[in-house]
Amino acid sequence: MKVVRIPAGIYAANCYLVYSEDTKEAIVIDPGGDEKDIITQIKDLELDIKYIIFTHGHGDHIAGVNGIKEYTNAPLAIHKDDEYLLMDGKSNFSSMMAMGTVEISADILLDDGDEISFGDLIAEIIHTPGHTPGGICIKIGDSIFTGDTLFAGSIGRTDFPKSSFKDIMNSINKRIIIYPDETKIYPGHGPATTIENEKRSNPFIK
Repeated sequence: MKVVRIPAGIYAANCYLVYSEDTKEAIVIDPGGDEKDIITQIKDLELDIKYIIFTHGHGDHIAGVNGIKEYTNAPLAIHKDDEYLLMDGKSNFSSMMAMGTVEISADILLDDGDEISFGDLIAEIIHTPGHTPGGICIKIGDSIFTGDTLFAGSIGRTDFPKSSFKDIMNSINKRIIIYPDETKIYPGHGPATTIENEKRSNPFIK
């Protein structure tokens, strides 16, 4: 498995290209803007994009979707409880983020435990509500893409409508840090980390 991180858009949300070295089949996680840069990377790596997956529906993680969708024609996937965010520019904040209003329908509504195959890789969907009701983490091998649930040294905000501090802490403690210490964490913003690092230094994890 290869991972390319592209900090995208005015909020530098991490867009990830995850692909099989053998087949070049890939997924795009959270295209939050700068779609031309993302498409250039896809072209340069000669990737065959099979799915575009959102860890949640906030504008800074979806703002580049239209260009990526048009170029790849890949289906859009989001957890069923965040579908409303994807479809409403006011709810997903894109209408207030100086990035252009984004309102689009999902092709696939995900649920906890779903698996998405591409190349020789399998992406396992882990429902991690808290930052949003339908927030997910995506586990591929010994790596987890945590969106805005868990960051290096911090956690996602819970002061949005329908956010919950109780839920995000439950998601982190019962659904993420249960994995081995060496598990790599690719968050929605900022640098990669590991579960071991977060257990040791993240003030929210005890």
